[in-house]
Amino acid sequence: MKNIVILISGRGSNMEAVVRALEAEQWPARIAAVISNKADAKGLEFAQSRGIPTAVVPSKEFASRAEFDAALQETIDRYAPDLVVLAGFMRILTAPFVEHYAGRMLNIHPSLLPLFPGLHTHQQALDAGVLEHGATVHIVTAELDHGPAIAQARVPVLPSDTPDDLAARVLVEEHKLYPYAVRLFVEDRVVVDGDSVRLLDRAPAAEATS
Repeated sequence: MKNIVILISGRGSNMEAVVRALEAEQWPARIAAVISNKADAKGLEFAQSRGIPTAVVPSKEFASRAEFDAALQETIDRYAPDLVVLAGFMRILTAPFVEHYAGRMLNIHPSLLPLFPGLHTHQQALDAGVLEHGATVHIVTAELDHGPAIAQARVPVLPSDTPDDLAARVLVEEHKLYPYAVRLFVEDRVVVDGDSVRLLDRAPAAEATS
């Protein structure tokens, strides 16, 4: 049984998608905690309604990113996480924090990385005139939005699209993609090899138990 800790800053719709998928598909895992840097994050209410422990580490109360990250790390580690999942966690993390969870921290980014890292990805996609846009689940590394990708989802870019239109279409796919990628970790099917990721086929394991 693997412990998953999810970090949020707001409504936590991707967190909710992961929780619902875990419950429906009965993964060999549990959400050990949902932690936010904001006490008014709406996602905390959903987690509490599911009986999931929650915690708040208010980022505004710390003088530096390093101090905040140290307090956040201490809180996360109380739950002995096998996997840390960033789900709309709006903080740039320090290198020591990222290294502490190397190979076991995921993020979802609303673009087809390496295209359009950073903010305003949907406007970036429209400005670039691309025909496809989407989302990427990747391993978190010290370089923002540059960790090795685990999975991607794609959507068409329509001539009439606004950034909000594109964001809504991508979010639908995010809610499918993130649970899929987290489950791969739970099932030990993700192998991080330097700057790349290999996904193991579940078929051999199934044959071994037949």
